[in-house]
Amino acid sequence: MPRILDGVAIAAAIKQEVAEEASALAARGIRPGLAAVLVGNVAASEIYVRSKVQTCADLGIFSELITPPATVTTEEMLDLVAALNRRDEIDGILIQLPLPAHVDTKALLDAIDPAKDVDGFHPVNAGRLQAGRSALVPCTPAGIIEILTRSGIPIAGQHAVVVGRSDIVGKPAAMLLLHQNATVTICHSKTRNLGEITRQADILVAAIGRPGFITAEMVKPGATLVDVGINRIMERAEFERFFAGDAKREAAFAKNGSVIVGDIDPKAFELAGAYTPVPGGVGKLTIAMLMANTVRAAKMRRGI
Repeated sequence: MPRILDGVAIAAAIKQEVAEEASALAARGIRPGLAAVLVGNVAASEIYVRSKVQTCADLGIFSELITPPATVTTEEMLDLVAALNRRDEIDGILIQLPLPAHVDTKALLDAIDPAKDVDGFHPVNAGRLQAGRSALVPCTPAGIIEILTRSGIPIAGQHAVVVGRSDIVGKPAAMLLLHQNATVTICHSKTRNLGEITRQADILVAAIGRPGFITAEMVKPGATLVDVGINRIMERAEFERFFAGDAKREAAFAKNGSVIVGDIDPKAFELAGAYTPVPGGVGKLTIAMLMANTVRAAKMRRGI
């Protein structure tokens, strides 16, 4: 039987550690602070950001939710970021993506003080990560490493294949695995003979944003499968492709009109030595790592 890598339990452990760190800082008169900027009224983003704000409260981190209207200009957002950069009680700045099309996302992310870049997207932090220097690291890739290490999955000397080359997940995940002494191959939508490469993977990270893209035929038996994808399935035919005969998912589909599937076909998990489920895997680590980054930023900014 393949082993399920429990993202829920690992996230809870990390949050407990963050709460203890925040408490220790509070004893020194320091309260880590996170500013979350949510533009407009996108329901999914509102739910996600409010979850982050609530988690801050639960762990003893100060948070401030800033909600500019959807009509906000790039210049107004740049002024907001500059003001947050100047505020000493703010250790982390989070701009919830996506932004409205008329706002220059790249300019805003580049304007954040790298010391407060708790998403790890700033070019300075990307460069520090590449160079193996101390940096604030993107939350989802950092969560991948936490799941592997806390689950006792060996990384050093293993062949890790990352399918996906985004700046948010694929590239930083590859760098983190490389720093853990894995031999790393990065693949993407233009890779030829993709299955031949993925079948060599001891650790296979799927972060390409396509439901069930990695099939059983593309997996080496006994490999560790890390599924970063979160794809909503709403069509009956697609549901049957992935979950035919799954009574629990059938009930969820009937109730909600949709279910979630990752970038790995669930049938491939049967071949794995270990895997991260969807939901309940990597996704659960993202907010926990954001909290960890906020506390880390507070300490780094004060030379602790």
